[in-house]
Amino acid sequence: MSTSYTLIKGSVPLLISMPHNGEEIPDDIATVMTAKGREVSDTDWYMARLYAFAQALGAFILIPKYSRYVIDLNRDPDGVDLYPGANNTELCPTTAFDLSPLYQEGKAPNAEQIGQRVANYWQPYHQALASTMQAIKTEFGQAVLLEAHSIRSQVPRFFQGQLPDFNFGNADGKSCSAELISTLTALDYAPYTMVCNGRFKGGYITRAFGQPDNGFHAVQLELSQRTYMNEQAMTYNESLALQVQAKLAALVKNLITFAKTSHN
Repeated sequence: MSTSYTLIKGSVPLLISMPHNGEEIPDDIATVMTAKGREVSDTDWYMARLYAFAQALGAFILIPKYSRYVIDLNRDPDGVDLYPGANNTELCPTTAFDLSPLYQEGKAPNAEQIGQRVANYWQPYHQALASTMQAIKTEFGQAVLLEAHSIRSQVPRFFQGQLPDFNFGNADGKSCSAELISTLTALDYAPYTMVCNGRFKGGYITRAFGQPDNGFHAVQLELSQRTYMNEQAMTYNESLALQVQAKLAALVKNLITFAKTSHN
């Protein structure tokens, strides 16, 4: 068992992955980072806390220990851009979302160091993803993966204006069945806004693990942090979170129902 992630075992055919929830930076990397880098300000904050209810529903939950600044678990290990032509962050990011440098001058990771991070952090997480999804499918006949993400409601580097609250992505229909995505998008999200395959269509994990013809369904939810946080202070807002958790719980329950009852 790797020490770079935590896997909470479940009892239903749903795995919730939170690849950008990690906050720690190994000492040898932190020493060459800027103060901005050590703040890990682009974390998908409080995902484990927000989705804590899912454990009682029986979901498997996978949570990394280390920050996306160390290595982005939701990127192609060969460094292929997620959105060609758009502004992308790298496998091992060198700038924050606001474009400020994460590393001291001349200290950004070289190819050898990036390779070490792939081996030490990226591979164990993806092996856990693959083995857990396979075990779920073996037991239940199919497996559903929810990629749980969040992002600030305004990030000019990636999109104009304010982001919708619920941003679903299924690789333009390729990573899960049409039945599943239509079930999710038909839920009542009011008073929140919702879009599917808008600015966010699902990252590398959604695209790699979503193979609906083989019984593996993957969908990403990029949740606006304004729905559960005080964004500027980067603090959890309990009253806001309780409201959005009701919508998240309905979503998770529908994923579980689908996974238990729908078969190829």
